[in-house]
Amino acid sequence: MSLASGHPYLAIPGPSVMPDAVLRAMHRASPNIYEGELIGMTIGLLPDLRRVARTRHLVAIYIANGHGAWEAALANTVAPGDTVLALATGRFGHGWAKMAGDLGATVEMVDFGKQSPADPARIEAALRADTGHRIKAVLATHVDTSTGILSDMKAVRAAIDAAGHPALLMADCIASLGCDRLEMDAWGIDVAVTASQKGLMTPPGLGFVLFNDRAAAVRAGLDRVSPYWDWTRRADPEFYYEYFGGTAPTHHLYGLRAALDLIHAEGIEAVWARHDTLARAIWAAADVWGEAGALRLNVADPAHRSRAVTSLSLPAPKATELRAWVAANAGVTLGIGLGMAEAADPAWHGYFRIGHMGHVNAHMVLGMLGAIEAGLAALDIAHQAGGISAAAQVIGAA
Repeated sequence: MSLASGHPYLAIPGPSVMPDAVLRAMHRASPNIYEGELIGMTIGLLPDLRRVARTRHLVAIYIANGHGAWEAALANTVAPGDTVLALATGRFGHGWAKMAGDLGATVEMVDFGKQSPADPARIEAALRADTGHRIKAVLATHVDTSTGILSDMKAVRAAIDAAGHPALLMADCIASLGCDRLEMDAWGIDVAVTASQKGLMTPPGLGFVLFNDRAAAVRAGLDRVSPYWDWTRRADPEFYYEYFGGTAPTHHLYGLRAALDLIHAEGIEAVWARHDTLARAIWAAADVWGEAGALRLNVADPAHRSRAVTSLSLPAPKATELRAWVAANAGVTLGIGLGMAEAADPAWHGYFRIGHMGHVNAHMVLGMLGAIEAGLAALDIAHQAGGISAAAQVIGAA
């Protein structure tokens, strides 16, 4: 017997659950892309995107996923032969570094492993050693979606400044925007990269690069930037067809408009608080389950955990068996343990992730946790009972 019939719940760390308002906004006939309401609506998106990232600077929208936004950020700031310092706290830090190398940059890596955030002391030391200022940019991951690690971007900027180094701070905020607190200007982030399918609650397909005057000056000094990725064209949506390098992503823009309306109606501070409470509820349940079993949160210190995604481990192959059970029997899809081990490695089956980003509330989280606890019991995976009660207490105290 399966109890999975009914509305499924996709609890993976992106694409996130899309609100009905977003789906309704996208369910329309194709609009005119040259004139009319779409032009003004798109111009209106830009200040609202800046509000979410807490910046007064420029934003460029690309028809791309997060990897495309990575490339756009690099194309406008790093020339072939330049050196970048890449900070890795999981798979996606390594991925952005590899892209920089593939584009012709020399990459210096600082790998902090899969359970610890970026260490400002090591960053400062690496930059102090660069006495000739060969390093043009520091590539940092605010939240690595594979590990669930949250790194302190304000501290990374302080390390750059303490070293007296002119490198740009470029932050991957794909998983964090609209979930974890992000203060682009106050923290001194020069370039922030993000995408539509996580905290912005819109289907995959839009990439965003927000950049300040320092980054714009670097772009102005480059001899050549690929025309499609050049953010100079995209900083002025009055030239609409050129802004998107061709046809606009019409229905994604309508969906994004609805998503931003929801975020601003709630208020970004309230959005952050909601994500914090729901994340702490998940962690409370996991802590209780682990008291009499091997289930563990990947990141030990709550201060270093993202409020958007949680990575957990179980002895292989129990994590994969648990994911399969909750999908087949409870209609809940959990995330694979991406980047914790290679798919060909049996250890890959010892990790899973929970996405709790964007359009998510208390009953969704409690239901998802109930499905996990049922799966632990059904599969006879050792655990301490009471995880749901612990989560409920966190939510009840909020």
